Amino acid sequence: MEKWRERAVSNNLNTYDRIYEVVKKIPKGYVATYGQIAELSNLAGKARVVGYALYRVDMQSLDIPWQRVVNAKGEVSLSPLRFGTDHLQRSLLEGEGIIFDSNGKIDLRKYLWRPVAETH
Repeated sequence: MEKWRERAVSNNLNTYDRIYEVVKKIPKGYVATYGQIAELSNLAGKARVVGYALYRVDMQSLDIPWQRVVNAKGEVSLSPLRFGTDHLQRSLLEGEGIIFDSNGKIDLRKYLWRPVAETH
C-alpha cells in the first residue's frame, strides 16, 4: 500500500476510535446527535464523519451503542445503505425506554445526553 494511503487509513482509524470512545459514554436511556458526538470528539462541524464511523460498526455489537446517536431533529436517520437497521435502531431505543412521538421524533429536551465536563 502506498504511504499516503496507509496514513489516511491510520488517521481514519484514530478518528473513528475517538468517536467510538465518546459514543460508549452515552448512558442507556439517552441519545446524542451526530453533531454533538463530532464536537465531543474534537471534530466540530464533521457530523458526517460520525455517521461514516457508526456505519462501520457491527449492528449486533454490544460494545458500541451506535443506536443512541440520532440526527439533530431527534430522528433516526433513514438510509437505504443500512439495510433495515433503521427499524432496529428505533426498536433498541424503545427498549431502553426512549419514546418516539407520532412523527417518529425523540424529545431531545428530555432524552439528550448532557455530559458533564470531567475535572481532574
